[in-house]
Amino acid sequence: MKRTLGIFRLFSVILLVSTPFAGAQEKPYNVLFLAIDDLNTWPLSEPHRYGGQVAAPNIRKLADEGVIFMRNYCASPKCSPSRTAVLSGVAPWVSGVYQNSQTPDNSEVLQKAIELRSHFQDNGYYVVSSGKIGHGWKTGFKPDAPDSGRGTRDPVPPNAPLSPSSRGGEQDWGPIHIPEEEMNDTKQADFAIAELQKKHDKPFFIACGMFHPHMPWYVPQKYLDMYPLDSIVAPPIKEGDLDDMPERGRALALDRTEVYENAVEHGVYKNALRGYLASTTYVDAQMGRVLDALEASPYKDNTIVILWSDHGFHVGEKFHWQKGTLWEEGTHSLLMMKVPGMTQPKQVCEQIVSLLDLYPTLNELCGLPDPPQTLSGKSLVPLLKDPDHPWDNAAISGYTFQKPDLDETDVFLSVRTPDYRYISYGDGTEEFYHRTKDPNEWTNEAGNPEYQEQIERHRALLPDPMKPTPAKVRSKK
Repeated sequence: MKRTLGIFRLFSVILLVSTPFAGAQEKPYNVLFLAIDDLNTWPLSEPHRYGGQVAAPNIRKLADEGVIFMRNYCASPKCSPSRTAVLSGVAPWVSGVYQNSQTPDNSEVLQKAIELRSHFQDNGYYVVSSGKIGHGWKTGFKPDAPDSGRGTRDPVPPNAPLSPSSRGGEQDWGPIHIPEEEMNDTKQADFAIAELQKKHDKPFFIACGMFHPHMPWYVPQKYLDMYPLDSIVAPPIKEGDLDDMPERGRALALDRTEVYENAVEHGVYKNALRGYLASTTYVDAQMGRVLDALEASPYKDNTIVILWSDHGFHVGEKFHWQKGTLWEEGTHSLLMMKVPGMTQPKQVCEQIVSLLDLYPTLNELCGLPDPPQTLSGKSLVPLLKDPDHPWDNAAISGYTFQKPDLDETDVFLSVRTPDYRYISYGDGTEEFYHRTKDPNEWTNEAGNPEYQEQIERHRALLPDPMKPTPAKVRSKK
């Protein structure tokens, strides 16, 4: 009898060791997938990038409850290519999708791919999606609630533009004229909350995307009031910053300068920063409502929570406004995860990771079969268990600078490693920054003999951007 019992105990130990996450969770994981548009990493409060305080208590609380990836980078610094990369798991240099104007449906690679939400739906999950998650990719995904795709903007105040420096359109900021409960991002949060309050008989994947802080920055006055102008600290901006850049780098920076220049000219630069900060705090409040609903639900102990932003955002650094660059401000994005039974509170991961890693990570955590497409990223599960796990620390971001006639594009690629950033403009010109010595990327060391060995090492990490057939550009109407 003792021998039989001993064999049974030995078998039990072997089973526990060999079964992934054994004892950590008895039921399949649910997924709460939270996306925020145009949110930079100011909520991380990195002192070398922004010295002011950002009121984002709910995002900070979530970061403290699990793993915050301090060095996460997007695959492309624009909405559609970044989100296409996340939802397909396929890098732009494989799919050919680098710009909002390119059609993911016309990518030969993506035609054979299964989008992330569809993959969960095909494998028995109840899947719903609300707000801005995808961006113009018609995948055949059929949620129970309509995905608004690019997100729905709030109505423009009748007295817009509200800023004296605005020339109309989305480049504006100020108090909105409708109640907060009528704003579209509030309604997206309402939808996710209602889903979390339902009884679910099978695992769920609930996606909720926020449009703010995408411009225009129209928010309730109370969020603007949280940021007195004398409390706002502008990011460091260096005159002559573009002087040591190659021609294509300068063209990229100067492609969007008018908002910054107009705001400075009219003396309302800090007002513009207040608009961005207030929009961030408004979104934080909506995400907090969703997270509170999860905490009050019976699903809190077996639901993966992931919060990410699709790319970074410039507010004057390198004289650029908005996204669409390959420097730190354009490519660095938020990523945090909480996995019941696996992550521990207050874990900070300093390894270099990518939004391309989300698809393989969720696939592994939820035990789903591999999709038909080859995933470009890798699972973050080892880092969720141990943030200091040995890691291949390099993240690549790709972008194109579109010609006016849209007939051709130039592929630009950036390689981010722990201490350096390397940018190739496809014509032999380069930028190279020693980020530990130069965190603002003010000094291009591409011509410095001291760094030639490192530059060659980074060149060797570049993918071939011309492998895929470029995705077609949407026709003009």
